[in-house]
Amino acid sequence: MARSSRASGGQPVKAKAVKASGKTSVKATDKADEPRSSLFVGSTEKAFQVLHAFDGPQRYMTLADIARAADLDRSATQRLVYTLETLGYLKRIEGTRNYGLTSKVLQFSHSYLKANELVDKASPYLLDMSRNLGETCNLHELDGHEVVFVARFPGQHLIHIDFVIGSRLPAYFTASGIAILAALPEAEQQDLLKRTRLEPLTPYTITDPVKLAEQVHLAAKRGYSIQINQSVMGDISVAAPIIDEHGRPIAAVNISVPTTRWTTERVEAELVQHVHVAATSISKSKFKRYAA
Repeated sequence: MARSSRASGGQPVKAKAVKASGKTSVKATDKADEPRSSLFVGSTEKAFQVLHAFDGPQRYMTLADIARAADLDRSATQRLVYTLETLGYLKRIEGTRNYGLTSKVLQFSHSYLKANELVDKASPYLLDMSRNLGETCNLHELDGHEVVFVARFPGQHLIHIDFVIGSRLPAYFTASGIAILAALPEAEQQDLLKRTRLEPLTPYTITDPVKLAEQVHLAAKRGYSIQINQSVMGDISVAAPIIDEHGRPIAAVNISVPTTRWTTERVEAELVQHVHVAATSISKSKFKRYAA
């Protein structure tokens, strides 16, 4: 929901990429089509639909804007917005008819990251790589058909890119996602591919299902993935999967560098070993929260 971040890796993200990195409505989740239990509380879902309405490029929205984005009628939207404003998660922008999120929503992110054992174990490796290489290092977790930025250590170069903690991208359009998918059973790979909206984020985004499957098979053979201009123009990303004690890929170590200073050959020669060593070292740890 933030708009900029220190990062290394190319040009500013275009609007379409911004939506891809943030907008995931409640109705668009992987479980949307599953039968719902009688225990399911519909009003709670609608409240989250209102909050997710702000995932897009608009920082502030009117009631009508929120209703459209949340796919709710105006009456329900008004009641939900009033409730969320009373609870402190939304605020009315003084002198306007607009509403915006408050910093209180960050409490959920803070609580998640504080309890995330994987972030704790991976952060020292990411920080060390970032300092030694001077490039941006990321930790991505797989969530459904998307990868989520859960840790990010910017490099020495200040570049305006709209990816911050919590940003999302289609797994099939990222080096981290491809690396993780490569360690999953083929049936799961195909299921996640079916869930992915194959809309390009850049002119170079691969959207052909056959070619995407080839990328996954190549990563499985190599043990890492390199992607160029797939989700951000001017970016080369390399990633290796983190495997838990049950043999499941749970995340990926990623290094992102700009095409203005790096080539694919140089990335393979100099960076692959770093993501591979870091991912392997982190994989040797036991993660209690992932235990069966």
